[in-house]
Amino acid sequence: MEKLRTTKYCAFMSNTFHIKPFNFLANLLKFYLIVFLILGSISSLWAQETKQIEILNANSIEFNKKSGINARKLIGNVQFKHENAIMYCDSAYFYSDKNLIDAFSNVSIHQGDTTHLYGDLLKYNGNTKVAQFRKNVKMINKEIILTTEYFDYKIEEQIGNYINGGRILNGEDTLLSEIGYYFGKPKLFYFRKNVVIIVPKQYTIKSDTMKYNTVSKVAYFFGPTDITSKDNYIYCENGWYNRITNISQFNKNAYLTSDKQFLKGDSLYYERNTGIGRAFKNIRLIDSSQNVIVTGNYATYLEKPQKAMVTDSAMLMQYSESDTMFVHADTMKTDADSANKEKTIRAYFHVKIFKTDMQGKCDSLVYTTEDSTMRLFSKPVLWMDSDQVTSDYIELHMANKKLNTANLFSSSFITMKEDSDKYDQIKGRKMIGYFRDNELYKVDVSGNGQTVYYAKDKDSYIGVNKAESSNMVLYRENKKIKKIVFLTKPDATLYPLNKVSKEEITLRDFKWYIKSRPRSKAEIFYWQKE
Repeated sequence: MEKLRTTKYCAFMSNTFHIKPFNFLANLLKFYLIVFLILGSISSLWAQETKQIEILNANSIEFNKKSGINARKLIGNVQFKHENAIMYCDSAYFYSDKNLIDAFSNVSIHQGDTTHLYGDLLKYNGNTKVAQFRKNVKMINKEIILTTEYFDYKIEEQIGNYINGGRILNGEDTLLSEIGYYFGKPKLFYFRKNVVIIVPKQYTIKSDTMKYNTVSKVAYFFGPTDITSKDNYIYCENGWYNRITNISQFNKNAYLTSDKQFLKGDSLYYERNTGIGRAFKNIRLIDSSQNVIVTGNYATYLEKPQKAMVTDSAMLMQYSESDTMFVHADTMKTDADSANKEKTIRAYFHVKIFKTDMQGKCDSLVYTTEDSTMRLFSKPVLWMDSDQVTSDYIELHMANKKLNTANLFSSSFITMKEDSDKYDQIKGRKMIGYFRDNELYKVDVSGNGQTVYYAKDKDSYIGVNKAESSNMVLYRENKKIKKIVFLTKPDATLYPLNKVSKEEITLRDFKWYIKSRPRSKAEIFYWQKE
């Protein structure tokens, strides 16, 4: 019986130590391994965060009880090392228990061969790796030199800031601001309050807030920004400027002024080297020398020689004290002579004109300031009060900003509405119309002259006069034909109204383009086919 119990016990022990204990020990080893790794990681992180500052050199070291427990005073050619940073100064207090340094006179920190900081005073915390420089502070990082009186710098992250004014030299450029933040790894500065970039002999940028990349030399503006040069002035409230390429983009209330030229848009693109600018949406181009404003939704601009092109709802306004002329076309172009004094304005396709005392339409138009002449091409039509003028080509000559003469070339036709169904008509190969206070008072007809006009006795029509003469002169008074002078032998007939048909008193090529006439400046954007 005892032997049987012993056998069963041995079998039990065999199962316990050869099968079950094996799994238990394996799990136990895994547990200790995990704990070891965790503790090792924590130990490593703790050691990394609290790595002690090392004293490399000092001419003399003494303990100073007044400075605190475990404070050592180091004097003469003092050198410290903390991780990859080497520190120099003339004298310092080292608080080994707190891992702190107070350094004085000729203080510097050198982080590899990239970042070098200098100042009169330094407080350095080895646990947080934050260096606080004060008085005559300078930071040199390859292409940039920062000077300020107050600079806090995180050694490991390479992040610094100043709050009481700083100056940065980046090549030839100088950057100034009251507040600045430096991010060493992406080579970025953020500036706040009274930010200024000075590029010698080129331009000056002033902004409220700016981001600047010291490698790409691209500045990003946030807030009111002024860019001033000898050639122009630019304003915006958002945008960027590339110092290397001199290419920029300006947004939000952006505009550019240059030699009596003003260009505004929702956004502006500008190449300073070429003088090329582009504007997008709600464009306004003003030429104060010619009292001209051009609006649209897309524009290109060249400074020298001055040229501009506007399209997408393009409209020109020439304003004066008495009236303003509005002109719309699919595309408008302006350019100037070499002295930027005389201008030429060109309008292409679906041109319409509105002025209180004159309206018009044509396919294309050219206006030159040198001779104050407007040229209308391809079936132009002009309306003045109840008068309609048509020709293959028309020249309008201005004097003192008022219409002086109208030259009509080929297939010239002047129609003057008398009544709902009555029209005085003048036709000829070439005509010159003379205006006084923008009212037609005289017409010279040269070649194949023909007229139809309704004769009146007081307020009653007495007949219709139809005449032909190679050359003639017509005089008007109170917007009515007063007399006709025939310069060559005429063929004229006065017909009673009740004995003449409408066809007989309608000259060939007569057409009344009433549907195309704009009655307001808004209607110049609509094009009707007759």
